[in-house]
Amino acid sequence: MPEIEKKVSRWYSPRVQTEVMVVRWGHFGTPVLLFPTAGGDAEECERFQMIHVLRPLIEAGRIKVFSCDSVAGRAWSSGQPPLHCAWVQNRFDGFIYRELVPAIRTDCGGEAMPIITAGASIGAFNALASICRHPNVFGKAICMSGTYDMQNWLKGAWSEEFYFSSPIHFLPNLGESEHLAMLRARFILMPTGEGQWEDPSHSWRMAEVLGAKGIPNRVDPWGTDYDHDWPTWREMLPKYLNEFA
Repeated sequence: MPEIEKKVSRWYSPRVQTEVMVVRWGHFGTPVLLFPTAGGDAEECERFQMIHVLRPLIEAGRIKVFSCDSVAGRAWSSGQPPLHCAWVQNRFDGFIYRELVPAIRTDCGGEAMPIITAGASIGAFNALASICRHPNVFGKAICMSGTYDMQNWLKGAWSEEFYFSSPIHFLPNLGESEHLAMLRARFILMPTGEGQWEDPSHSWRMAEVLGAKGIPNRVDPWGTDYDHDWPTWREMLPKYLNEFA
């Protein structure tokens, strides 16, 4: 079986002050930005066979999958000072919006079609944060087994960098605006297993925050046979992308 078309890029980002790897699989279709888990790199999803299960959609020209290194996730999991991690998280958002989104659009021939964000665990947090902060470029989010309140990682510290990075904190205070109106035209899906290492309460709490602002969303519980692990996410993502793309 021939390999899926793949392109690897690297560039130094002055925003996050490090080199970031970006990988694209596919040749045509709806762009999907798939965030890694925790401190994973851009090729994590390939190693864990996610690209393999998405192959039918990729080869049919329905989706192009993009992924990048989890710069912010690496900071949070590295034991660095919490306020520095919050700074990195906010700067990572700037990298996504100011650097990666333009690169995705260029790769897609300059088309400004809405991008689908997706991710699992901390990747789900980044997928959610991206659409909530930038509904002008992201159209749907598939947030699998998400952890949406990172406040425990701050260990009692607090900063504006963290506040504006965290939808569960800034959305309740978002007033009527063009930004909120755009969010109300978007859709956020939060599927979650109910097996080992899963905590569906994170998804339900996030759904309450979104619903209070009139932002369309849905929590899909998958039952106790589905753990917080790649086999669960390999079932989830192809199903939902087949519906959305």
